[in-house]
Amino acid sequence: MFLHLLPFFACCSMTAKFRFTISLLLQGCDASILLNSKDSEMKCSKNFGIRKLEAIARLKFILEVACPRQVSCADIIALAARDSVALSGGPLIQVPLGRKDSTTCNTQLADVHLPSTTIDVDGFLRIFMGKGMNLQESVAILGGHTLGAGHCINIVDRIYKPNPIDQMDPNYHLALKLGCPSKIPITNLTIIPNDITPSIFDNQYYREISLGKGLFSIDTTLSRDPRTVTIVNQFAADQDYFFEAFSSAFVKLSSANVLTGNMGEVRLQCDQVNR
Repeated sequence: MFLHLLPFFACCSMTAKFRFTISLLLQGCDASILLNSKDSEMKCSKNFGIRKLEAIARLKFILEVACPRQVSCADIIALAARDSVALSGGPLIQVPLGRKDSTTCNTQLADVHLPSTTIDVDGFLRIFMGKGMNLQESVAILGGHTLGAGHCINIVDRIYKPNPIDQMDPNYHLALKLGCPSKIPITNLTIIPNDITPSIFDNQYYREISLGKGLFSIDTTLSRDPRTVTIVNQFAADQDYFFEAFSSAFVKLSSANVLTGNMGEVRLQCDQVNR
């Protein structure tokens, strides 16, 4: 059934997919990002790459016809993410269900708490380990970058104002310049694949960042930091180990701060609260 939602994730950039996952950290996995209101989280500039929300709306309509008021938009998001991973060659994750949808959203909260593309390892670990993940799971959740691509607008500073401690592979640096030839992108639609298998969920991401070929600074520093380098190398060498750690991390993230019982509602339409 959730094949309907594959186009949604296929059309999101790598950054957007990661942002969509990170958005779960704001109010928990409660579908607040789908609400269309004056405080919509989609107005946050950091969420600009997320689109095809109409795919979720279509599936919600189908489910309401078959099972009225039973399946929340929050559960649809979790299941869609699960299926996008599995259909791309990754593990089929057993995702707990029963989430309720929030009745509020907050653009300001998104602006403040969604991490930037220049986040460092300290900030990255603080966020994810603060959600109950261990070190391996924290490194594994970033493996979601194995799917899709990133926008040039998010990496031009790294390309044209390189940090000496970045340790980016020189040939990869040159390739990024060819892919993003302007210091000020004319459009935010220009994208660069993160690895050589952007449509396959695999461990190629870790193989490439270990060689200094990470698209974002966090990718490269993750493979250099003494706290995480061993894990990156283990994931690069053992895909099953990465899948196991990613599955555990996915469940923890999608279960963080969820609404249950009377704490939320099952929206009839995902973009608006019930009347």
